[in-house]
Amino acid sequence: MDNNNKRRYTVIVFTEDKIGLLNRISIVFTRRHLNIDSLTTSPSEIDGIFRFTITTECDAILMKKVVDQIEKLTEVLRAFAYEDKDVVAQEIAIYKVSTKNIFKSATTVEEIIHEFNARILYIESEYVVIEKTGYYKETQLLCDKLRPYGLLEFARSGRVAVSKKNEELENYIAELNKAVEESNEIRKWKLRKRAE
Repeated sequence: MDNNNKRRYTVIVFTEDKIGLLNRISIVFTRRHLNIDSLTTSPSEIDGIFRFTITTECDAILMKKVVDQIEKLTEVLRAFAYEDKDVVAQEIAIYKVSTKNIFKSATTVEEIIHEFNARILYIESEYVVIEKTGYYKETQLLCDKLRPYGLLEFARSGRVAVSKKNEELENYIAELNKAVEESNEIRKWKLRKRAE
C-alpha cells in the first residue's frame, strides 16, 4: 500500500445487538492488515441499535472495500467511512499524577491544567486525577506536559464522533426507524396468529 495515499478514517457502523459481532467486525480489518487505532461501542439514537466508532488509516480504495465487507455481515445494518474533515470527534483522557511533585510546583501544574482546559476530577493524598476532553493531539500533548511532574497512569478513550453530513444520516435513520417499526408490527402479527 502506498503510504502517501493513507488517510485517517472514522468508520461508523450501525448494528443489531448481537454477541460476537465485535470479533467479526475486527476480523474484517485484520484480514486487510489494518490496525484499529481506536474503537468505541454504544447504543445509538434508535432503541435496540448499536453503533461502533472505529478509527484506522488506509487509502480510499481499501476503505471502500472494508466498508463493503462490514456491510455484508448479517447483523450490520449500515456502515459509513468518513475522513477527519467530515466528522465532529472527541476523546476523553484521564491522567493520574503524583502529588509529590505537584505540591513542589503547584502553580505550574495549575497553569498547565488551565492552559489545556482540563479539570481536576479526583484528589487523594498520594495522587491527583486530571481529566481532559479533546482531540488526540491535545490529550497527548497534555500527557507530555504532565510527565515531568510524576505521571503515574494515563488512559485515553476511543474516539466518539458524529457525521457533519446531516442529510445522509437523517435519511438513513428515518429508513431504519421505519424498518424497526415494520419488524415490530410483523412480530405482533405473528404473536396474534399464535394466540388464535
